[in-house]
Amino acid sequence: MNKLEEVEERFERLNAELANPEVLADAKRMQTLAKEHASLEKLVEKYRAWKKLHADILDAQEFLRSADAELREMAKEELPLLEKQREELEKEIHTLLLPKDLSDEKNVIVEIRAGAGGDESALFAEEVLQMYLRFAQKQGWSAELWDTSPGNAGGLKEASFSLSGQAVYSWMRYESGVHRVQRVPNTETQGRIHTSTITVAVMPEAEELEVELNMADVELQVFRSTGSGGQSVNTTDSAVRLIHKPSGIVVKCQQEKSQTKNRAMAMKILKAKLLEMEQDKQQKERDNLRKGQVGTADRSEKIRTYNFPQDRLTDHRIGLNFHNLPSIMLGNLEEIMTACRTFFQAEALKKNAPASLFS
Repeated sequence: MNKLEEVEERFERLNAELANPEVLADAKRMQTLAKEHASLEKLVEKYRAWKKLHADILDAQEFLRSADAELREMAKEELPLLEKQREELEKEIHTLLLPKDLSDEKNVIVEIRAGAGGDESALFAEEVLQMYLRFAQKQGWSAELWDTSPGNAGGLKEASFSLSGQAVYSWMRYESGVHRVQRVPNTETQGRIHTSTITVAVMPEAEELEVELNMADVELQVFRSTGSGGQSVNTTDSAVRLIHKPSGIVVKCQQEKSQTKNRAMAMKILKAKLLEMEQDKQQKERDNLRKGQVGTADRSEKIRTYNFPQDRLTDHRIGLNFHNLPSIMLGNLEEIMTACRTFFQAEALKKNAPASLFS
């Protein structure tokens, strides 16, 4: 029995169990089985479609040997179409069998920092922040701004915020890296194009059981908030800085008037950073050849260029260009993000797909 037949059998057993009165009376067991059933449903549907196509192909191959000339001609026309459909189904099935990243369904914490380019970098950091917030709104996600530091001439030196909703990390995960912008700044009198960079870090929000945090390792500092805000924000020690002494990670939050709220937000950021650090460590241990592969989270890696004079965004990892930058900056990122997801999914298929699932 091949793997797909085993999956189909398990799916049928789940159907029977979910119809069992004893299971229906056990809410916890019912929920567990229903979740597994839902996770297998699409795969089984595709496998059954594959089996029907495979049977049709065998019939068409038989017709090619028929004494009836009309049947032979019909089979000759249909066979390439059927084989192409089967090939496409097999790709979909391989994709569905890829190991699931449990972080894909999580909410995220995003950090944006100005890099090379001075004031122009800070201005672009602010624009990218607004771009992501607009995209989140289009997706129906909730966004919460946690901390911002203004630039010297406008814009942002850095900002951190959270995005909550359905499968947020699966969409945002490939945004991590160095984003480069090429354009003529408003302050440029000679019309020269300047190049600036910002960094984007996207981290899945850590759950309580995923990160063990010894509070004795965390130094808490409170200070007066800076920047714009209400009276109490700027006149009380409501801002919070957390220093994780073993790792050297420092996070701060000053967006809220309440020190308690800022502390809770800072703790979430710290846990997310510790989780990301642990995941990176595990990934490197699993794959010593990572440097030779396409990266998705290396902060030193230039992943995109926003070329305003040529109205072009280039994603260097997947080798594709996208036009209409004004629309992209308004949060229309679906095409770009989908292209990235498709590319990295295909890369995972090359590495993980078994030679054959159907025999």
